[in-house]
Amino acid sequence: MIILMKKSSTQEDIREVTAWIESAGYRPHISQGVERTIIGAVGNDQGRALLKSVAFLQGVEKVVPILKPYKLAGREFQEKDTIVRVGNVEIGGPQFTVIAGPCSIESAEQMMESGYIAKKAGAHILRGGAFKPRTSPYSFQGMGEEGLKILKDVGTKMGMPVVTEVMDTQDIDLIEDYSDMFQIGARNVQNFALLKRIGMSRKPVLLKRGMMTTIEELLMSAEYILSGGNNQVILCERGIRTFETATRNTLDISAVPVIRELSHLPVIIDPSHAAGHAKYIIPLTRAAVAVGAHGAIIEIHPEPEKAFSDGQQSLRPEVFYRLMDEVRVLQDAMQNKIGKLS
Repeated sequence: MIILMKKSSTQEDIREVTAWIESAGYRPHISQGVERTIIGAVGNDQGRALLKSVAFLQGVEKVVPILKPYKLAGREFQEKDTIVRVGNVEIGGPQFTVIAGPCSIESAEQMMESGYIAKKAGAHILRGGAFKPRTSPYSFQGMGEEGLKILKDVGTKMGMPVVTEVMDTQDIDLIEDYSDMFQIGARNVQNFALLKRIGMSRKPVLLKRGMMTTIEELLMSAEYILSGGNNQVILCERGIRTFETATRNTLDISAVPVIRELSHLPVIIDPSHAAGHAKYIIPLTRAAVAVGAHGAIIEIHPEPEKAFSDGQQSLRPEVFYRLMDEVRVLQDAMQNKIGKLS
């Protein structure tokens, strides 16, 4: 349920409404706009009758039920786009944000060279996996805390915020010390214990869509994080499983405009995991820019043929430089075109 406050409402009015929401057994979530305040009430239906009485409190203009199952992630709760800040980088605004780096942190030398490539190309955030979810138990599982130390050191030297994947609740505190943003991968999109625990953090979260996850299920997973108090969530379309075998997964490019219609949260794409082949990453990234995605997360490697994981979908430096040049040209062209149309 959404409580829309009057333009003339005071901070005391807002406190009174918040206290009423809590007394009804709900959690208040305040969204303060330029002109007025919106308060979301999230919880089960047990106190619904009592909650409706909040309409009679001073400062309340009207009470609106939220029809979508995702309360905080939807446009009904917040019409204005959310801007998520990761270090000195904003995701969700007009800039197409590129996150780049290797799938796995393999050594200090490999990570430093990857960081240099990402920085030189103009990427905004550096990625690197310290804990790797692998299909086979015999595959490289990551360097753990040593890898996190390397990632943070390289990010600091390059002046770039860093993101890495978290797979277990017991690793959250450790990763929080080294990373500027959590990544929750496709395999953990419905790991509800992990989502709830991440909701207790105030660090940004990159939440990837699962290969069998509907858009509504993705938004419901984001709802777990938002309802815990962490409103810094970025959604990521990374390909879904279909009958097609030419690519690793099928990039659902239509998910971008659909999510942007349904939710105020930023949405980016992962062309690397969607395609599974480096040769398709540039055209899929072009599509992401054209369809209105807020960014992309791309795997790069100094020597993909020697990569410990996902070498076949990692871009060589010269190809990544070309991709970034194309992204800049396409974004400028689109912004100029849109400007003329408006």
